[in-house]
Order: sequence, then structure tokens, then C-alpha cells
Amino acid sequence: MEKIKLLPFCLLCLLLSACYNQGQQTPDAWDLTVEQLDSISFSTTHHYTQGYNFVVIADSLQLVSDDGDTLYVVADDRLVVADIDIQPQDSIDSVWVKVARDQLTLGWQRESELLKRVLPDDPISEFIDFFSNSHLLIFLAFVVLTGAVYGLLRLRRRNANIVHFHDIDSFYPMLLCLLVAASATLYATIQMFGAETWRHFYYHPSLNPFALPPVLGLFLSSVWAIIVVGVAVLFDVLRRLPLGDALLYLGGLAAVCAVDYVVFSLTTLWYVGYPLLVAYVVWAVRRYARSVHGRYLCGQCGHEIPEKGVCPYCGAVNE
Repeated sequence: MEKIKLLPFCLLCLLLSACYNQGQQTPDAWDLTVEQLDSISFSTTHHYTQGYNFVVIADSLQLVSDDGDTLYVVADDRLVVADIDIQPQDSIDSVWVKVARDQLTLGWQRESELLKRVLPDDPISEFIDFFSNSHLLIFLAFVVLTGAVYGLLRLRRRNANIVHFHDIDSFYPMLLCLLVAASATLYATIQMFGAETWRHFYYHPSLNPFALPPVLGLFLSSVWAIIVVGVAVLFDVLRRLPLGDALLYLGGLAAVCAVDYVVFSLTTLWYVGYPLLVAYVVWAVRRYARSVHGRYLCGQCGHEIPEKGVCPYCGAVNE
């Protein structure tokens, strides 16, 4: 019996006298060479380092070999960063990058000149560069606004269904427009206040919003939401409208979304986009609530119709 009473005391002593495990003795993870530290520092500020892949987008790119010879690579050539050198005496650009197309074609070029003629060798980065082009954005703004205004006016004259104005009884089209407007506003915000964060994403893109910083994850989530809601809009519109009317409605919806993207991505750069987005959300929700109020059902086929008269589905006259 006494041995049983002493058992808890013995267990307590064993626990208190357990050996402390200091863990595996490994070298310090940051015990790196000067070259490795320089590479990490360069990658942090420039977002690429040795081994990074580029693709040439210019007609040609001039390189200077180690022997002083001039080499050229052309459009669509794939390049890899072989070395990086800092030359403080260069008044134009102190950063020189050595890139290689193959074992025989490799040479140096200033970073500023190199980056003008190459893109990261990734389809997402190429897509970002295409839509970030300022000249393209201005041209698209003019074309989109002109075409959208003309198309929407034609649709209104035909009394066709248009999102925000003569909408169908579906929440998805309005939601799609609001998502596009919010995404455009968030995109412009990142460009203004998180340029380096966006630049890092440009060099290291990902389609996983959970693998990105919060603001980029939120933006990428909104893009995924646009895709999902867009698919829902397509099926819902085809279910509710005849094919011809559905195509007209989808064309008008695409025009409205294009206008939303251009307007909010540009106005946010002057801080006007933020109050404009709030006003747009309130106006759109109110318009939707009014447009879907008091819908009619066809007495012949039971489909929803926007007003009394000839049913577009079965042709019956509803008084």
C-alpha cells in the first residue's frame, strides 16, 4: 500500500527531472555568404534574381558578351538571368544583368534597357502587362464608352431588357456589374498605394488568393467571383429570355461592365472612384428593386413577362 502511495510522487519527480532537448544542432539559417545575402537583398527590391526567366517582346535586344562582342536576341526568345552586377560608376544605370538564351548566346545589358524589352515568362504576367498598358487603356476607354452609349441607346429604343434600366427578374446581372466596379476600384487602389506589392505579384503571379498578401488575395477573389457570377448570369439569362432577347441582353450587360471597368479604374486614380462606387451600389440596388417589382406572369405559359401585352414566349395576349 505504501508503494502505491509513493507512485504519484515518483512520477512527479520523473517529470520534473526530465532532460531538456535543445533540438538538433544545425547551422544558423542566415549564416550565408556575402553573395547570397546580396542576392536576397536584390530579389527583395527588384523582385527577380539569378535563374529568373524572361521572354523578349521587342523586335530585338542587344547584349554585350564578356569579350565585348555585340549579340542580339529577338522577339519570343526565352532568356534566363545568369548573373547580376552592380557598377556604381555607371551614371546611366548601375545595375547590369547578364542573360542567356543558350550556352552560346549570353551577354550583359543595363536593367533599365532590359526590362523595357522583356516580360516575365508567365502567361499571367503577360496578361497583366497587356491590361496595364496606359495607351491601350485610353484607347479602350474611348472605344468602350462610345460603343456602349450607342448600343445602350439602340437597345432602349427597341424596349429591350437592359441591366439597371429595363432589367430582368434576376439578381446576378446587377451583382456582376457591382463586382466589376468594385474590382476596378480595388485594382486602381493597389496601383496607387501598393505598387511594390503589385510589382512582386507581377513577377511572381499566382491564381491562389490564399497564397497572396491580403489585399492581393481580396482582389484575386473578386476576379474569381466575377467568373463564377458571370457563368450564373449566362445560364439564368438563357433560362429567362428567348435566345434573341438573351443575346441582346448579354451584349448590353457586357457593355455596362466594360463602362464600369473603365470609369472606376480611371476615376479612382483621382480619388473620385470611392464615393462614386458607394453611389453606384446604392443606385443599382434601388433600380433593381424597382424594376423587378410588379412582374407579370403569362396566363398561357406561366413565364414571367415584364409588362402586359404579347408574351415573347408563346405569343399569347395578356390584358
